Amino acid sequence: MRYAPTASPVLTLTTGPVDAYPAVLRGLATTVLYDYDPAFQATYQRVSEKLAGVVKAQTMPVILHGEPVLGLEAAAASLLGAGDVVLNLVSGVYSKGLEDWAKRSGAEIVELAVPYDRILDPADVARALEARPDVTVVSLCHHDTPSGTVNPVEAIGAVVRAHGALFLVDAVSSFGGMKVDAESSAIDLLVTGPNKCLGCPPGLSILGVSERAWAKMEANPTAPRGSILSILDWKEAWRADRPFPFTPSVAEVNGLEAAIDLYLAEGPENVWARHALTAKATRAGVTAMGLQLWAAEESFAAPTCTAVRTPAGIDEAALRAEARARYGVVFSSGRGETLGKLTRIGHMGPTAQPIHAVPALAALGGALSALGCRVDVGAGVAAALAAIDAG
Repeated sequence: MRYAPTASPVLTLTTGPVDAYPAVLRGLATTVLYDYDPAFQATYQRVSEKLAGVVKAQTMPVILHGEPVLGLEAAAASLLGAGDVVLNLVSGVYSKGLEDWAKRSGAEIVELAVPYDRILDPADVARALEARPDVTVVSLCHHDTPSGTVNPVEAIGAVVRAHGALFLVDAVSSFGGMKVDAESSAIDLLVTGPNKCLGCPPGLSILGVSERAWAKMEANPTAPRGSILSILDWKEAWRADRPFPFTPSVAEVNGLEAAIDLYLAEGPENVWARHALTAKATRAGVTAMGLQLWAAEESFAAPTCTAVRTPAGIDEAALRAEARARYGVVFSSGRGETLGKLTRIGHMGPTAQPIHAVPALAALGGALSALGCRVDVGAGVAAALAAIDAG
């Protein structure tokens, strides 16, 4: 059997967009109210208050109405100015990409980079800050998805706070799938979205902002105001008695509430454990099949994504196409420097269920075998099941 390219796949095991939880889809189907209707204004405040409990910033979270690239670009534009020195911590394509937005502000960029199969060492961050005591902002991508690696955000946050700089963190693909919040990691501006581990479609950005970050943005003359990129315009929008700067995404807010309710009902620690076990089972199967993880050490790999090195002689795009056509299973490619070098299996939201490791490994192994790279699929599936049973 072959699945036509125009037919919907059986399983989307990507790193985003991910499938949405059924409860989220039902939330999206809720009646779309006028944004100034008291019922929706009450909903918006209620959702913001629920978010506050999980983002754990010093102030109420900000919801921006566009997928998280909006939040990241807005953060760079609002927080950074011509007098800033930014230490950008680079461990992958997305952290490197932040520099393009940062440069527009006129800030000086200092880069600390590691190979894209490794993670950043807090001791190196401390040394970089000692060498440049004038650094005012440190930026980090917690989970650099195109590499599937996760940086030690809490330890780095402690170093940044001791230095006195502001800490800007891209937590788009980690928030909700592992422990990360503004309080525990000393983050001044946390940028995330519900479209990864919270199981929503792409459409919103979520920002956790410290008092220091608000003060810096309010004092920044180049911070966007009256703009789609403005964070400042939305500072008080969470309050039911305040106007919205422009029409919010009513349906997406309804879906977000359903996602937060699911997250809280299951319990964050249980959600994180589910993501971690799914990744553990998948990686056990990958290595049992004789394949290599992209991460130089397994401890560098994120619980929300398993990146598999492309075997020699295999066209990675052809591998993903074969998995989709033969089994109806969709994986993610690399990006930028990792494109063609790895295949990513996402463990996010609804697909962060340990049993999903089995079809992922079967489809990956079957597609490789079809392309002439023989792997032991049975050994991979057995290893995954053993990991699940071990918990």
